[in-house]
Amino acid sequence: MVDDEEAPLARDSNSLVAAALRDMAAAQDSAQKAWGYKRAAAAVLDLEVPIESLRQSDGSMRKVAHIGPSSTRIILEILDHGRSAIVEAAVAASGRESDVATRHDYRQHFLSRAEVLRALRNPRLGGPRLDQCRGDFHMHSTWSDGADSVAAMAEGCRARGHAYCAITDHSYGLAIARGVSMADLARQHDEIQALNLAAAGHFHIFKGIEANLRADGLVDMTPEELARLDIVVASPHSALRKADDQTERMVRAVTQPGVHILGHPRGRMYGSRPGVTADWPQVFAAAARSEVAIEIDGDPSRQDVDHTLAVYAVAAGCLFTLDSDAHGVDQLAYAETAVAHARLAWVPPDRVVNTWPVEQVRAWAERR
Repeated sequence: MVDDEEAPLARDSNSLVAAALRDMAAAQDSAQKAWGYKRAAAAVLDLEVPIESLRQSDGSMRKVAHIGPSSTRIILEILDHGRSAIVEAAVAASGRESDVATRHDYRQHFLSRAEVLRALRNPRLGGPRLDQCRGDFHMHSTWSDGADSVAAMAEGCRARGHAYCAITDHSYGLAIARGVSMADLARQHDEIQALNLAAAGHFHIFKGIEANLRADGLVDMTPEELARLDIVVASPHSALRKADDQTERMVRAVTQPGVHILGHPRGRMYGSRPGVTADWPQVFAAAARSEVAIEIDGDPSRQDVDHTLAVYAVAAGCLFTLDSDAHGVDQLAYAETAVAHARLAWVPPDRVVNTWPVEQVRAWAERR
């Protein structure tokens, strides 16, 4: 018999409980109560153990920060019956059933922290191991909307055992994220060059950008500007709630010279938007031909692409990057969520760019 620790992905009880608490939040007229249920849902998703393991011998729950008595009653109902009559009654009384049902679709195939850890330590999964990853290709610094300096982000990566990283602040076309101007980018490159000289032979920082993918599939930078960069992550930040097919947009993105990575390809967000609709096998086939990597973005609110979609990219022969999309040193661990999805999709480790030595990364980047 296979024990639960080694079993394939099964019921993610923490995700189920968190979804019910988010439904309860949506049913509230009080903003304060809605916030409380959302906070409880977030606490459940962040747990490193299955929620049922916190149940005590008398049937009660151990105390967990940010989970109050009303949320605990809902949790116990779900553990006992697989559903919550309290939540169902509240949603029905609110008249928001349609909105709640829609948001269910926007929470599909997200992993809780407990499920991420289970996937990382499951020896029966065939994807990359965490210790095989040598770097991270998507993160932000104080040059755009990040909280920490380039030096701090690089040091955070070194502390995680990495040999390299790419600093990919937002391009100037995304003003809402304080996109970096070309003049500031030149100054950032001077800073990166100095850091690379100081760490020569021990750590390398790639000069990168997260370019904004326009509606026409082109990025918001000129070919001459792209040529100044080592790594270009092209990411959609618009048209993320449209039901229209955007296959042409995404194919154009991955066939564009100078682009290395298709970042968070759908642009989905947990519970709030579905992201881009496209014929993804067609997009992945185009990416494979171009040697453009498909990103698995590990930000817990993104998890994009997830393991159920990544299997199609595996079948197409795609390269992958497994990235944190960190906006601070404390978020670099988000890459673990990306690795978990890659393991569940059985992504071949040799097709994960993060597992390559720095010389191989350079050669691939130069081909693009």
